[in-house]
Amino acid sequence: MENASKIENGSLTITRFINAPQEKVWKAFTDPEEMKKWWGPQNWSAPTVKIDFKVGGKYLLCMRGSMGPGQPEIDTWSAGIYEEIVPMEKIVVMDFFSDDKGNKINASVYGLPDTFPMESKIIFTFEEIESGTMKFTLHYPSISGIEGKMQSDMVQGWNQSLDKLEAALK
Repeated sequence: MENASKIENGSLTITRFINAPQEKVWKAFTDPEEMKKWWGPQNWSAPTVKIDFKVGGKYLLCMRGSMGPGQPEIDTWSAGIYEEIVPMEKIVVMDFFSDDKGNKINASVYGLPDTFPMESKIIFTFEEIESGTMKFTLHYPSISGIEGKMQSDMVQGWNQSLDKLEAALK
């Protein structure tokens, strides 16, 4: 059982084997207070997490951090709509950059190129493989418009967030 990140055929898949009960991992994605403990890459915090966890419901997340040493802290907002929820097994969202009210905005507001998609589907799956261990998968069916260094930054950011998730679950 090995963690893996794979970009192929215009999609991104990250697989993690997490030593925690499925219920705890699920709660980390569905409970705002739990999500605040791990959301965002290394050295970033999540001061605001709002979740209306139902199909058609919305989440609003704020990541706070610096783009590098000596740089000021900034808030980066994202939001999304829950498209599918299979309790304890699957969450499908349509994710997008937003303002602090959850309104969809162009990623260029946060310094990303105009080619960055206005929204991206993300599929999270939670599979218990043995008691206390689960296989977690994050899948973007399309990363069209996310090119080169942005792809590697995306993979790095997600993996840092998932490292924080695993630490928070211990």
